[in-house]
Amino acid sequence: MTAVLRILLRSARRPAIKRSVHCPLSSHPLGTGARASAARPFRSDGKGGSPDTMRISLIAPPWVPVPPPAYGGIEMMLDILAQGLRDAGHEVLLFATGDSTCPVPRRWVMPQAAVDRMGVRAILAEFRHVIHAYEAVNGSDIVHDHTLIGPIYSGRFDRLPVVTTSHLPLDEELSDLYQTTAHRVPIIAVSQTQARRAANVPIARVIHHGIHADDFPFGEGNGGYLLFLGRMYPEKGAKRAAAVAAKTGARLLIAAKMREPLEYAYFEEEVRPLLSDRIEFIGEVDARQKRKLLTNARALLNPIRWPEPFGLVMIEALACGTPVLSFPEGAAVEIVEHGVTGFLCHDEEDMAVRLDEIGCLDRRACRAAIEGHFSARRMIAEHLELFEQVLSGAPAASWS
Repeated sequence: MTAVLRILLRSARRPAIKRSVHCPLSSHPLGTGARASAARPFRSDGKGGSPDTMRISLIAPPWVPVPPPAYGGIEMMLDILAQGLRDAGHEVLLFATGDSTCPVPRRWVMPQAAVDRMGVRAILAEFRHVIHAYEAVNGSDIVHDHTLIGPIYSGRFDRLPVVTTSHLPLDEELSDLYQTTAHRVPIIAVSQTQARRAANVPIARVIHHGIHADDFPFGEGNGGYLLFLGRMYPEKGAKRAAAVAAKTGARLLIAAKMREPLEYAYFEEEVRPLLSDRIEFIGEVDARQKRKLLTNARALLNPIRWPEPFGLVMIEALACGTPVLSFPEGAAVEIVEHGVTGFLCHDEEDMAVRLDEIGCLDRRACRAAIEGHFSARRMIAEHLELFEQVLSGAPAASWS
């Protein structure tokens, strides 16, 4: 474990210091009138609303606003979850960055997302964000933390119930981190595959992501192109998608986040040489552009080669009726029903062959998968079940 984490572990055992949060309500970007008309504020008397109402605080990572302006799967899920919990009648507080626009009561210490922070500056940003977050959420009935550092720091608040969701592969390093807090902070995994990889870390619940299908227009794939949508990282597979398109002569649009040095290097060295009049890089897209691209795509190519914990882009594609071609890696095996909502291919050769079978798939079946298991309603209900279980004192580590 790094020296930084050892320091954090020592500090987490010290008593909490009472301080005022640097981001009072008066700094809320919506203004006084909007603050008053927003969702119900947290009560300051330490009492909840009705007996069935929970005061639920969500802590977002500090890297992307909630909801995200473009790329940001975690932040999109947090936006859906925060609004869903509010609509279910609970008091919700979201601690994010000041440029977030999720329409629930919010607090922050960082006016802007720390999107460009790297190295030590990134560590400092998350430390600062977490410290102020726990000052703001102390007194909640339950805290749902999506940061890495937060579950460790929460040890300073021994009477504050906290659960956390892991959005990364539970490899040896990350499992080692979670082992220090799992006895008091229940861990949510986002897929069965992710949970199975956890080394000696108890998983309280597996909760797949869910979205509102009605937010995604259903389409017939009339654009005539294949689509790659993700980050410009080797494990995401933009180069493999381009190779499949080149092999078959299909038209491919590559919409990818490209901001970091590694992303630029991968693009210049591996992807750009494969571009042509039929294989086009169109850059990073916002939510509206993404949905239009997915609706009109013949299929989404998702040739990942890493144990991706979930893969939100796959359920977004299915919501639009667009089948997914992927490899049996990570959570793809739990999202794509082979021969029904897409194909789980062995390799690039197999993926190229399967392109000829796309027309045999029923796009309505793709949409139905989202309206069923991968709905936001199911995701929100499963979170509430776990929160109630934790608050009742029942053992939280129940997944196997």
